[in-house]
Amino acid sequence: MDIHEYQAKEILTKYGVKIAEGGLAYSPEESVQRAREIEGNVWVVKAQIHSGARGKAGGIRICNTHDEVEAAAEELLGKNLITHQTGPAGKTCSRVYIEAGTDIAKELYLCFLIDRSSERIVMVGSAQGGMDIEELAETDPGAVKKIYIEPAVGLQDYQAREMAFSLGLETTQLIHAVRTIKGCYRALRDLDANMVEINPLVVTSSGELIILDAKMSFDDNALFRRHEIAELRDKTQGDSREVAAADHGLSYVGLDGDIGCMINGAGLAMATMDMIKLAGGEPANFLDVGGGASAERTEKAFRLVLADEGVKAMLVNIFAGINRCDWIAEGVVHAVRNIDMSIPLVVRLSGTNVEEGQRILTESGLPIITANTLAEAADKVVRARDEVVVKENKGK
Repeated sequence: MDIHEYQAKEILTKYGVKIAEGGLAYSPEESVQRAREIEGNVWVVKAQIHSGARGKAGGIRICNTHDEVEAAAEELLGKNLITHQTGPAGKTCSRVYIEAGTDIAKELYLCFLIDRSSERIVMVGSAQGGMDIEELAETDPGAVKKIYIEPAVGLQDYQAREMAFSLGLETTQLIHAVRTIKGCYRALRDLDANMVEINPLVVTSSGELIILDAKMSFDDNALFRRHEIAELRDKTQGDSREVAAADHGLSYVGLDGDIGCMINGAGLAMATMDMIKLAGGEPANFLDVGGGASAERTEKAFRLVLADEGVKAMLVNIFAGINRCDWIAEGVVHAVRNIDMSIPLVVRLSGTNVEEGQRILTESGLPIITANTLAEAADKVVRARDEVVVKENKGK
């Protein structure tokens, strides 16, 4: 789960990290009021969306008067911003953050990530902040410093000092730098975050260290014990299908294809999507309904997949271990009758009570296409999709 910049900053300040003065606004008039409350004569109006590279998309504006603040907020609020992280659909800005202008002497990069390959937390830093770290790591790998942290031991002072020196900070800034670095680490550790990224971390002309932009991402599986974090979710920034799936306890990821998938088990879901691509198709989603696919849960999954208007055929691939194929078949029949499906449906069942499940599908009287193997199911759903496309083209 991602959160907005202003929310990440509010969290980090509780851990002793210094930020520039700022305030949130939902309207141009409110933006001007926030600017009046902030000292100085330069303000930055920042669009609050779940994406980096907002500046390149015109989502960050530097203003010298209250009129400029109002004009910038009016232009950004309600605007759809497209960055390389949002994809072509972009994300809509519904709020802006008004921040005091900062006299920047130097821009740095600091990030904490969960590195699953090493089963450790990795601290990444660079003296070249304010740019895409991926591009920097590719063009100049030596400019990026990585320090691995053992979770059982935690971030040590010497590691924080090592990172501070690699960032090119002076000895006089060391105490503040260590406090900032350790504060970011504690936020990640205490709140089950997957990532804390500061870009840029700036040194001001007076030598202070201030966080100008912050991103935090959290482990969805830990939100049940982090209610204060779960409440920060902005559902307008996520894929509406993924949000609806999360509300129903389903694992869903929207894709760009036109073959809908309903599968139980993440591994089987990945294998199914691979088989669809090998057969010449493109999956429209990743959907794992889990082990307890009841009739009600199955219907919710069907409705979720079919909510994507681009879906032209659907594949149900269920391996029943703890569950039973006859229960799954009853759920599929129940869902198809309630929804009144108008697109081809291919069902492949395997596992416990598979013969009974196949009998239920066959005797239902519904136009359900059955398959015995995953390869057969993938071929049939791709052919069914192709037939739908041909009919649609003839009707134009």
